[in-house]
Amino acid sequence: MNRETACEAYRRLLAEYPVVGGRRHFIDFKNPFEALVLTILSAQTTDRAVNAVRDALFSRYPTPEALARAEPEEVEPLIRSIGFHRAKSRYIVETARRLVADFGGEVPRTMEELRSLPGVGRKTANIVLSHAFGVNVGIAVDTHVRRVSKRIGFTGSTNPDIIERDLMALFPREVWRDINYLLIRHGRAVCTAENPKHERCVVADLCRYYREIQGGEE
Repeated sequence: MNRETACEAYRRLLAEYPVVGGRRHFIDFKNPFEALVLTILSAQTTDRAVNAVRDALFSRYPTPEALARAEPEEVEPLIRSIGFHRAKSRYIVETARRLVADFGGEVPRTMEELRSLPGVGRKTANIVLSHAFGVNVGIAVDTHVRRVSKRIGFTGSTNPDIIERDLMALFPREVWRDINYLLIRHGRAVCTAENPKHERCVVADLCRYYREIQGGEE
């Protein structure tokens, strides 16, 4: 897909899913520390499940220093309802300890430094940088972004790193924050994994997947 067509798809999706009050994230955080911890917890589970444990977790461990003093076994009961809670308990405690030891209790603001933390990959770092700091160095690729990008034709790959590079090449940097948000919204509401709602899709006429199932040419 060329940039002109991709940007037309972006404009339609933005009109369909307007950004309200500047909020482009789905996790309820109040500061960068909460954003980092909750994003680590969100791997392979729903945002709703993560938001449900937020209050209990941060009422007990409101700062990196408080969480750093905990043992993973103490944290586990607070996040037991989310997937892989034992491993994630270790990740967030170890991350808090690294924040205190290496970064003065502050969440770092660079991709390299964030990725040095336990449980933090490129997707998590992109989310924290974008939503907590307004820094756009890339585009977070989750399961919705991967599926919708491939279907529409923004990418021909299923590899998250390649998808991210393809999206960054198609769209100007100033809309990278929007791209993640819009593709997630569209993936949840219309372009679902099973039984996508083509009749409601505002980009159906631009979509490679729709053309293919209609018997047209790519």
